[in-house]
Amino acid sequence: MRMSTVPRWPELMTVVGNTSARVAFDPSFEEFVARGSASLLRSAYLLTGDRGSAEELLQVALVRVGRRWDAAREAPQAYAHRVLVNLLHDRRRRLSRRVVEAPLEELIERHDSAGDNADALIDRVLLASAVRRLPTRQREVVVLRFFADLSVSETAAAIAASEGTVKTHTSRALNTLRGALSESVAPPTTPKGY
Repeated sequence: MRMSTVPRWPELMTVVGNTSARVAFDPSFEEFVARGSASLLRSAYLLTGDRGSAEELLQVALVRVGRRWDAAREAPQAYAHRVLVNLLHDRRRRLSRRVVEAPLEELIERHDSAGDNADALIDRVLLASAVRRLPTRQREVVVLRFFADLSVSETAAAIAASEGTVKTHTSRALNTLRGALSESVAPPTTPKGY
C-alpha cells in the first residue's frame, strides 16, 4: 500500500482554523512532519483500517504534536505514535456510543500484469485482514512494532505500558497471526475417490 499524503505545516495550520495562532512554527517540526508523516499515516491506517479516518487521525495528531513540540522533540516518533494511539482510543469510545455502521467491501483493482504481483497483493490483504481481527491492544503492538518499526521500549511508551506487557501482547498476537494465516493458506481437501 502506498500512501503519499504528506501534510505540510501550512496545511496543518489551516486545518485547525482559529486555533492555529496557538501553534508556533518551528523548522525542526516541519522537518519531522516531512520525514515521519508517511510512517505515521501507515500506522494510522493499520490501526483504523480506513484511509479517510487514518488521514484525519494523522492531521489531528500532528497538530497536537506541534503544540507540544518542546516536549515531543526528544523522541518525536514515539510521542506522535502515543498521540495516535490516544486519539484512536478516544475515537473508539466515541464510536461505541453510535449506531454501528457496516463498511462497504473494499474493491481490489485488477492490473493487467497480474503475475507475481497477485500473490503479493493476496498476501497483503490476508495479513491486513488478520491484523484487523486481533484484539485492540495486540493490534496496536503489532502495528507499532512491525509496521512502524518502533522498538519494544518505544512501543511501551507509545501505549503507556511496560515492556513486559508489550512482549506479552507481541507473542500472543504473533501466535494468533500464525494460526490465522496458516488456516487461510491451507490447501483445499479433496474427497476420496477423486
